Amino acid sequence: MRNTDDDRNSPLDLIEIPERIESSRIGSEHHNTLVDSSSLARIIRDVADGSKLVVVSNREPIIHESFGAGYREIRPASGMVTGLEPILRAVNGTWIAHGSGSADRRVVDRYDRVVVPKHDPKYTLRRVWLTSQEELGYYDGVANNAIWPLCHIAYARPTFSRADWETYRRVNEKFCAAVLEEVGPDPAIVFIQDYHLALLPRMLKNHRPDLTLVHFWHIPWPNSEAFRIMPWGEELLDGLLGNDLLGFHIQYHCNNFLDTVDSVIESRVDREHFRIFRGGKMTFVRPFPISVDISQIAIDSGSEAISRRAQEILHEIECAEAGQTLFVGVDRLDYTKGIPERLRAFDQLLGENSDLHGKVTLLQLAAPSRSGVDKYRRLDSKVETLVDEINQKYQTARWIPIRFLRGHHDYITVLAAYQLAHTLLVTSVHDGMNLVAKEFIASRIDGDGVLLLSRYTGAARELIDAIQVNPYDVDEVASSFYAALVMNETERRERMTRMRRLVTANNIYGWGSSIFEEIRRIQPILAAERENMK
Repeated sequence: MRNTDDDRNSPLDLIEIPERIESSRIGSEHHNTLVDSSSLARIIRDVADGSKLVVVSNREPIIHESFGAGYREIRPASGMVTGLEPILRAVNGTWIAHGSGSADRRVVDRYDRVVVPKHDPKYTLRRVWLTSQEELGYYDGVANNAIWPLCHIAYARPTFSRADWETYRRVNEKFCAAVLEEVGPDPAIVFIQDYHLALLPRMLKNHRPDLTLVHFWHIPWPNSEAFRIMPWGEELLDGLLGNDLLGFHIQYHCNNFLDTVDSVIESRVDREHFRIFRGGKMTFVRPFPISVDISQIAIDSGSEAISRRAQEILHEIECAEAGQTLFVGVDRLDYTKGIPERLRAFDQLLGENSDLHGKVTLLQLAAPSRSGVDKYRRLDSKVETLVDEINQKYQTARWIPIRFLRGHHDYITVLAAYQLAHTLLVTSVHDGMNLVAKEFIASRIDGDGVLLLSRYTGAARELIDAIQVNPYDVDEVASSFYAALVMNETERRERMTRMRRLVTANNIYGWGSSIFEEIRRIQPILAAERENMK
C-alpha cells in the first residue's frame, strides 16, 4: 500500500503475493453499477481489438527474490500494479520493467521473459537489465535528483548533471529496444508509466509511427517558469510529445503542461481541445485521477488478520489502555510528504493544550526512501531529531507522544494502522494524487474516522469532506488537529460516508477504463492523422 511514485524495489518493501479475493461488488451499502476488473477487461479487449498491449515502467510488478536454495515470487505494495495488472490480464499482454530482484535473472528465459504469476500465469514480464552505474545516473541522478524536485513544489533545488542525463537517455533507449522486440511488426498499444521514461515515446514513434502510445505521468507537472530551468527541457518535452495520449492526475497539471509546451518548445497548442501539434503529429492531454481498489481493501480490512495486527500495534506502542486517541501518518520519508511540518503542528497542539497530554498519540509509519540521494539522508536526520525533541519535551513515565516506526511496513500493518486512526494525517507539501488518503477511506468500513488532508495534493480536488490544510501554516494545522479531535461522531460519519461514496464510484478500475475509453475516442483521429502522413 504505497503511493504510485514509491521508492525503488527493496526486499523490505515487498509482500508475498497473497491469494486475492476476486470480487466485482462493493460493500452492501452501494448498489450502483460500477467498473470492476471484469468490466475493465471487456473494455480493454474491445479497444485493443487484436493489437498487442504492452505496459512499460521502471518498477516491475513481480519480483523474484532468492530464498534458501530457491526463490520467492513477491509483489511490490503498489497502487500502480493494482491498476495495471487487470489491463494486461485482459489480453495476455506484456509488462516491460527493470529487473532488480536477486533471483530475477534465474527465472527468465533466453529472451529475458517470464510468465506471471507463477501458479496462474496471466501475462508476460519482460525484464530490462541495468548496470549499477546506469541505476545511479538514470534513477538516483535524473529521475529523483532532477525531475522529481523539479515537478514537486517543495523548495528542494533540483540537481542537474549532463553525465546523468546521458545515462538517462541510454536507459530510455534500452527500454525502447525491449518494446520494439516485444511488439515485433504487429500493431500495438504501448502504455508508458511515469517520469523515468520521458524520452521513450519519441524514440518509439521515430521507429514505429503506427504504434498507439499512451503515457501516464504519476507526479505533478510544474508551472512553465519552474520548468524552464531544466537544461534539457526541450528534449524532455519532445519525448513526451511522441505520445498520442498523455495523462495527468488533475486538470491543473494538464494546464501547466500546455503552458510549458507553449513557452518552451516550437509547437501549436490547441487549448480548446487540449491537444498539441508538433512536427505534424498530435498529442492529446487529459486528466485521469488515479484511485484504489476499494472493494478489495474493504474486504481485507474486515479480516481477522487486520484486527489481530491492530491489537499488536497498540501493545507495541503501549497505547492499549482505553481513552487513547491516535493520529496516524503513513508515508515514505520523502521531503514532499510534509512530515516535519506535521510534527511541528503536533508539538504546537500539545503546547497549547496540556489537557491532551497522555490522551493523544501520533503514530507515524515511515518507510525509508532513496537513501542514495543526499536530500533524503538529511530529511531522515531532521525528522529523527524533531521526534526526539518533542518526545523529550512532553513524555511521562506512562506516555510517549510520538511513536515513530521506521521501516517498510507490509499491507496488513498499513491497513491495521488505518483502522486504529481517529484521524489520518496527509500533510504533503505537494503530491500528484496521494493514494494513502483514498486507501484510508476505503479501509474504514466502520464508517468513522477523520481525514486531515493537504490542499496541495491531487486528492484534495475530490475529497472536499476532508479537513483541508495548508501544511506550511503550522498554526492552521495545529488548529485542525484540535478540530478533528472535537468533531462529533455524526459529522465524522457524514463526511466519511460522502468520501466513501466518491472513492467507490471512482475506483482504480474506473481509472483504467477512462484511459482506454479515451483511446477508443481518439483512435479514428489518430488513424486519419497517420493516413495523411503517408
